[in-house]
Amino acid sequence: MSDQSSRARARLMREALVEAKVGLAQSRQARDATSAQLDRERTELATVRRRGQLATAINDGETVRLAAEFERKHSERIAVLERKLTALEQEVVLVERETAEMSAQLRKLAAGGDPAAPPPREEPDPLAEDLSEFDALRRGADRSARDADAERRLADLKRRMGK
Repeated sequence: MSDQSSRARARLMREALVEAKVGLAQSRQARDATSAQLDRERTELATVRRRGQLATAINDGETVRLAAEFERKHSERIAVLERKLTALEQEVVLVERETAEMSAQLRKLAAGGDPAAPPPREEPDPLAEDLSEFDALRRGADRSARDADAERRLADLKRRMGK
């Protein structure tokens, strides 16, 4: 391969890598936005359930009916957002892997190797599984903290209302 075509190929690979990194950043933003939206829906669902319970306690049939309707709607949204979040998390993992492969190919080309040649067999990163497990644990801990905060606020509100 001539030096000029090698440089052109490297330039094209760099451009593709930049586009992939931009796509990765967008995927991460979409994942984070979906996670935040899911948290808001869960908060809304807890609020609607609490209002339904309060309405039941005072025999307000119309409010109980509305609360049940909104509880169904929020539950459906939560189910959809959970599936969306799972898909976005998988997409981020996929794009991260593709970006790493592209970077390795570009480094190989810059070093004078053939990027089309199969990469040497790499050992899987033992920390990758721990990080995804850590992320799941972190999300669970964040959710628990939000639930505890909501319970604390509810107890405070009940105390102020004299119940």
